[in-house]
Amino acid sequence: MAIDESVRQHKYELSEDQMPTTWYNIIADLPTPPPPPLHPGTLEPAGPDDLAPLFPAALIGQEVSAERYIEIPGAVLDVYRQWRPSPLYRAHRLERALGTPARIYYKYEGVSPAGSHKPNTAVPQAYYNAADGITKLTTETGAGQWGTALAFAGALFGIDVEVWQVAASYDQKPYRRLMMEVFGATVHRSPSRATAAGRALLADNPDHTGSLGIAISEAVEVAASDPATRYALGSVLNHVLLHQTVIGEEALLQLALAGDTPDLIVGCTGGGSNFGGLAFPFLREKLAGRIAPQILAVEPASCPSLTRGKYAYDFGDTAGMTPLLKMHTLGHTFVPDPIHAGGLRYHGMSPLISHVYEQGHLDAVAIPQTECFAAAVQFARTEGIVPAPEPTHALAAAIREAQRCKETGEEKVILTALCGHGHLDLAAYDAYLSGAMVDEAVSDERFSAALADIPAVPA
Repeated sequence: MAIDESVRQHKYELSEDQMPTTWYNIIADLPTPPPPPLHPGTLEPAGPDDLAPLFPAALIGQEVSAERYIEIPGAVLDVYRQWRPSPLYRAHRLERALGTPARIYYKYEGVSPAGSHKPNTAVPQAYYNAADGITKLTTETGAGQWGTALAFAGALFGIDVEVWQVAASYDQKPYRRLMMEVFGATVHRSPSRATAAGRALLADNPDHTGSLGIAISEAVEVAASDPATRYALGSVLNHVLLHQTVIGEEALLQLALAGDTPDLIVGCTGGGSNFGGLAFPFLREKLAGRIAPQILAVEPASCPSLTRGKYAYDFGDTAGMTPLLKMHTLGHTFVPDPIHAGGLRYHGMSPLISHVYEQGHLDAVAIPQTECFAAAVQFARTEGIVPAPEPTHALAAAIREAQRCKETGEEKVILTALCGHGHLDLAAYDAYLSGAMVDEAVSDERFSAALADIPAVPA
């Protein structure tokens, strides 16, 4: 093949003084606000006092805020500057390999110390807890990106971090655990014998592969029992998606530098923080009539909460300790197949994304993992970055659309979020390359039992 010698702009970077200094709150621009969380006992809207045992007042305020922009504290900006603004790339070599007229851009969050987008919220969460005098945080993690990010942030602000990692990922990704421990965290295989919730599950099944809902139950149980300890969540809640909007705000400026406007914005979705962080600033522009992109959420076929879940109030954890959240859910007792994209193995979708989806502002699709890894390998061999398993879902959808453009001749602009690298996920690539990776046959019966366990909440 002839070598293309043309000089092309492929990397769009912002200067440090162009980094966002506020987080964007999509709630301010929605026609109707999302339904509130409910107290699990009274089924009344949960108030600040109900959340105080788990979160500091500043984060509770952000969780319920309808203010459009919230200032980023200076101490958080100082840490952000270590990797922000993150780069936006034009995928010229992938486009050429696909033979597509589409222009594909990816916002790369793998440049952070944790290798993913998760420090965008881990740092402010650690900051606000430290400001309240909290000395310990508990949390859950799937593939380990969130646990790594919180361990990193805890080390910066002098907070001990205790992590419950989903058993399947704990076993598949030992180097994630080691990275958390390097940053100073204590890591448990979940379900664990360190909590009542974990011990009960292990008594029934000593080989339990775990789930994010179970790991949340364990982390919440420990936090709720100690006034000096609080809980930190890496996705799902409003304040977490708020912190991630630095991704989309930067991408807006970078696409303007490229002279392009997106026709399709695509992101992987598990709990929703990476997707919301990229999409919400663009949705603001769409709601204002300034742009008109399709916004597409991509989830794993084996854990398809948006495309096959029920929009209902449900617990955020398996043991039923959290407030009830109105979200797309597969049922809080659902245990996903131990697919390699551990960060997407959550039974529910962010209430805010679920609400936006119900209002018709975004679309969703579920893709099986072998197609995702095929896209990842093609991306790695053209763009030179090995993606984490989670964003391979968005890459697969972007490649699908680029191939449609090849057939139709349409010159679409596609934007996706490459939310992390896969340097510690090479066992998943080994499974794919060796032919050991398979797609789960997902029947309706797979979800029926857990969907039947969703609590009854009067309209």
